[in-house]
Amino acid sequence: MIKFLLMLNKQGQIRLSRYYQPVDISKRAVLEADVVKACLFRKKDECSFVEYKDFKLVYRQYAALYIVVGITDAENELSVYELVQNFVEVLDKYFSRVSELDIMFNLDKVHMILDEMIQNGHMVETNKNRILAPLTALDKMADN
Repeated sequence: MIKFLLMLNKQGQIRLSRYYQPVDISKRAVLEADVVKACLFRKKDECSFVEYKDFKLVYRQYAALYIVVGITDAENELSVYELVQNFVEVLDKYFSRVSELDIMFNLDKVHMILDEMIQNGHMVETNKNRILAPLTALDKMADN
């Protein structure tokens, strides 16, 4: 099961956080700081899977952004790794070359895309066209 997904920049600033299991606000700051330390300071040739406390971290770097997913031991790391790749491809398709600014200024749309892909901590959709269908429908309504 997916516990959380974080998007952060190279400076360690959180740009998006989505939790699928309740975490106290006071504990989130500590968790996010630990995740930043665990992932950002790793070398390029090190594995993208990190054991952390009672779960695993799966992360990928895209230009200046890192996407980190916290998962339980029962979840398949490679499938989550591919989910992150698919998420970025969907963002690229929607924003045409997504950037950190696209994430920051369109956080609601990024959350909608994420909600189409992951629900209650489980992957539910990987088809890019199906994921983007609600957003494109909203965009068409806004244009009218």
